[in-house]
Amino acid sequence: MTSQPTLTQADRGPGGPGEPGPGLQAGLKNRHLSMIAIGGVIGAGLFVGSSSGIATAGPGILLSYALVGTLVVLVMRMLGEMSAANPTSGSFSAHADRALGRWAGFSIGWLYWFFWVVVLAVEATAGAKILEGWIPAVPQWGWALIVMVVLTATNLVSVGSYGEFEFWFAGIKVVAIGAFIIIGGLAVFGVLPGVDSDKAGLGNLTDHGGFLPNGPGAILTGVLLVVFSFMGSEIATLAAGESENPQRAVTKSTNSIIWRIGVFYLGSIFVVVTLLPWDDASIKEQGSYVAALDSLGIAHAGQIMNFIVLTSVLSCLNSGLYTASRMAFSLGERGDAPKVFARTTNRGVPLAAIVASVVFGFVAVFFNYRFPDSVFLFLVNSSGAVALFVWLVICFSQLRMRKIIQAEAPEKLVVKMWLYPYLTWATAALIVFVLGYMLTDTEGESSGRTTVLLSLLVAAVVVLVAFVKEWDRRQGRRSSAIGTGEAMAQAQDKAQDKDKDKVE
Repeated sequence: MTSQPTLTQADRGPGGPGEPGPGLQAGLKNRHLSMIAIGGVIGAGLFVGSSSGIATAGPGILLSYALVGTLVVLVMRMLGEMSAANPTSGSFSAHADRALGRWAGFSIGWLYWFFWVVVLAVEATAGAKILEGWIPAVPQWGWALIVMVVLTATNLVSVGSYGEFEFWFAGIKVVAIGAFIIIGGLAVFGVLPGVDSDKAGLGNLTDHGGFLPNGPGAILTGVLLVVFSFMGSEIATLAAGESENPQRAVTKSTNSIIWRIGVFYLGSIFVVVTLLPWDDASIKEQGSYVAALDSLGIAHAGQIMNFIVLTSVLSCLNSGLYTASRMAFSLGERGDAPKVFARTTNRGVPLAAIVASVVFGFVAVFFNYRFPDSVFLFLVNSSGAVALFVWLVICFSQLRMRKIIQAEAPEKLVVKMWLYPYLTWATAALIVFVLGYMLTDTEGESSGRTTVLLSLLVAAVVVLVAFVKEWDRRQGRRSSAIGTGEAMAQAQDKAQDKDKDKVE
């Protein structure tokens, strides 16, 4: 059940399946791609979800972030190798299609789309809560609607408008977290003018029960809490297909992933756990970053952080809608989604793919307000482990694609996975281990076990659909072949009859 694996060009230019327009266009500039790559690793989950990780693992949460960060670096290196050789809007889904078979590209593509349209609802609700706090005259559902409509409009205009919005959203995140690291770092070492924090210091790493106050096992528990905040690193490889120089964009974003994760994740979390003791009540009550800023006596720290979180939410919404629509576009091009998804406007915008994605997002927002503890909880849990599934598929795709690239176009291997194939196998094993460890987490409605089992259920349904579609395709080809054979036989019979008539 595998399609012939071949290297193709990026999904650009005219002539794509079902496209009345010019296809996806190179509307993203280098500065857009650079900021998308940098901002893609800074999700709202870093600001919002880090407090629970710190409360669970103490200062040892740094090891949790380092472990997941290393995993992401390795996965992105593999994806960078494949995408630099063949930049495409389908990214890892298109690579899986060529390397593992059509069923793999279909399955992981739809699962990834499902993940992001659910994220749209989660982020729209999070942003609406902040905006309602500022302007309570507009109800929360109203703000969610406004946010979704505005960002849908920007994506419908052109890919350049998406890139411009994301450039500024990501820019604000980068500046904010950079300022936080610098200011917090100066305070930790006691050299920040006008600030004398009696709680800050490197002693916070060991003075309150040790570096691992809850034992080594808390590191793995911390991994479960932080792993999903890294989702989004791969967006740059999808966006590269609409840039002026896809190969250069992918290479640059892949090579810079190490320092981006090191600075923004490890750097900022290091500042948090050294500014305050890990067990300080304010971390859980206010959130880790707000509590850290408050400890320095910075006025309106809560509102400043709310603005930064809102920016991150809008960035995530903007990128989520873009990512979901491009994946739908790629699936449509390959015949794994309605052909209308592969049609573009004259500006290179996949209109139907965007509308379908945002409609599902709107429906999910409705479920969030109407059935938060049943339908929406199922949607969130059943998409929760998709990130790990995507990373696992990238590993197996790279194992096969390396051989294909070496055989067909070795000059395209401008980015290479380190220690291939051993490090690829080790990464895949680590991902499987994390999924297995999640099954031991049984606390709460959104426990690791619930998330993995529901995600596996949805994945099984999608894979089954993929196999059914492939079976239908084969039956169609077989029927066509039989029909062609019968037609040829009839033609031969007629020709023979004519020959006989001539002889007689």
